[in-house]
Amino acid sequence: MQKNDGGDIRNLSLEQLVEHFVSYGDKPFRAKQVWDWLWKKSAHNFDDMTNISIATRKHLKEHFDFNTVKIKETLVGSDKTVKYSFQLIDNNVVEGVLIPAENRMTACISSQVGCSLACKFCATGRLGFTRNLTFDEIYDQVVIISKQASERYGYHLTNIVLMGMGEPLLNYDNILRAIERITSPDGLNMSPSRITVSTVGLPKMIKKLGDDDIKFNLALSLHAASDKKRSTIIPVNEQNSLGLLIGALKYYYTKTKNRITLEYLIFDRFNDSMEDAKELADLCRNFPCKVNIIEYNQVAGTGFQKAKDIKVKAFAGYLESKNIIVNIRKSRGEDIYAACGQLANNIAEVKN
Repeated sequence: MQKNDGGDIRNLSLEQLVEHFVSYGDKPFRAKQVWDWLWKKSAHNFDDMTNISIATRKHLKEHFDFNTVKIKETLVGSDKTVKYSFQLIDNNVVEGVLIPAENRMTACISSQVGCSLACKFCATGRLGFTRNLTFDEIYDQVVIISKQASERYGYHLTNIVLMGMGEPLLNYDNILRAIERITSPDGLNMSPSRITVSTVGLPKMIKKLGDDDIKFNLALSLHAASDKKRSTIIPVNEQNSLGLLIGALKYYYTKTKNRITLEYLIFDRFNDSMEDAKELADLCRNFPCKVNIIEYNQVAGTGFQKAKDIKVKAFAGYLESKNIIVNIRKSRGEDIYAACGQLANNIAEVKN
C-alpha cells in the first residue's frame, strides 16, 4: 500500500479502525488503544501513543495522516483573556479565545475560516468566507484551549461557546460531529449543558436542531427586535425574518425543552431605547428565554459605538420589570481584539 493511503486517521470510526487492524493480522483491541489516544487522551501525533509498539506506530505513519491544529500566535489581555491564532493544515488561520472568570473557564471557538454573512458590526464578516472547519479542527481548538487553561491558570475548562469566527449552523454536520466527540464518554466527556452554539438565526437549521434533539444550548444573536432595524445590521435577516425565526424557535423549544438565550449587542443610539426594550420584551413572550445584553466592542470603520452605561441599565431594568431573566455581559479581551465581533486574524496587527 502507498503511504497515507488511508487518509486522516481521525476520519475513521472505531469499527473502521478495527477492520483495518484485523485486515493486517492484528488484534481488534489494538484499534481501541489507538481510538483512546485519538479522542480520550487527545494525542497530536502517533509518537504520543506510548503504550503502542514502535512497529505499530510506524505502521500507522505509513498508512495514515494525522492532521492537527497548532497554535501560531498567542496574545494575553490586561484582564487575563487569551487570544490564540490557530494554524490549520492548509495554512489557513482561525482564532479562539480563553476567557477566565470567577468559577468559570470558557473556550470561545471558531467553526469557519471567515464568514459569509457580513454582519455590519463584526470584524470577521469583513474577511469573507474561505471554508468550513472539519470536525477535528473544531475539536482540536477545545483540546488546546483546555490544556492552556490548566497550564496558565490551574483550572479545568468548564464551558465551550461556538461564538468565534463563522456561522456554526452553516457547518452543521461538522459542529455536531465535533460536539459528539467532545461530549462522548470515550472522548472528552464534557456535559452538553456546558456547550453553547450561537447562530445569527437560520430558521431551517434551527428546526433541524430540534428534530435532531440536541442536548447543548442554543443562543440567537438577535441584536434588534424589529425586522427593519435588524436587517440593517444583519443582511441575512432579509431572507430569514423575525417571524420565521420566532416560528423556528418555538418549534425548537417544543422538541427540546431547552430554554433559548437571546444575545443582544447594545449600540449607542441604535438599539438602546425604551422602544427597543419594549420590542424585545414582546418578542420574549414567544418562548422561554433569557437575554444576555452584551457590551459592544469597538470595531474600526463600523460606525457603531458602545451604549452608555445609564442606557444599558435602564434597558435591562425594563426587561427585568417584565420578569425576563437578564444578564449584562461586560467586554472581555477588548484590548487584544478578542471580544465579541472582533476576531479577524489580527494578532500581528494588535502586536504592532
